[in-house]
Amino acid sequence: MAASLSVATQSILGNAVSGVTNRSCGVSQFFPVKYVPRLGRNAGVQVRCMAEEKQKAKVSTKFSDVFAFSGPAPERINGRLAMIGFVAAMALEVAKGQDVSTQISDGGLTWFIGTSVVLSLASLVPLFKGVTVESVSEGLMTSDAELWNGRFAMLGLIALAFTEYVKGGALV
Repeated sequence: MAASLSVATQSILGNAVSGVTNRSCGVSQFFPVKYVPRLGRNAGVQVRCMAEEKQKAKVSTKFSDVFAFSGPAPERINGRLAMIGFVAAMALEVAKGQDVSTQISDGGLTWFIGTSVVLSLASLVPLFKGVTVESVSEGLMTSDAELWNGRFAMLGLIALAFTEYVKGGALV
């Protein structure tokens, strides 16, 4: 097999490339080819690197830029709060049989405000230091996955509250 491959490669290189030498080269131990094209010093061969270098974009840490409508804070913080709120609302509804409005009136508002303050501060500290969420997201837990999960959690909370309102009580 190796001999036929060597003969085929030699015939292709010997016929198709002009200026082929019959000298052995250092790569012959890996490839059984003895004919290696010899290019002169000014053969006109150019090598261009096509790899794009990732350049860090300057991230603004101004308060107005972080909290802008299309800024990094609003949707991300609301999504994180919605994910925690949806899981907590469903867990309490299954455990105690209370709907969302009852949960809020029975001391849930205090927990909501406390969680909102802690989670918002924890989300804002890296943003004001100039760290982007995209720079630290890898693998399965990406920043896009977090945004989509937050969006679905927001929709889930609205759907849960609306369904309980229409039904007149707890979902479960």
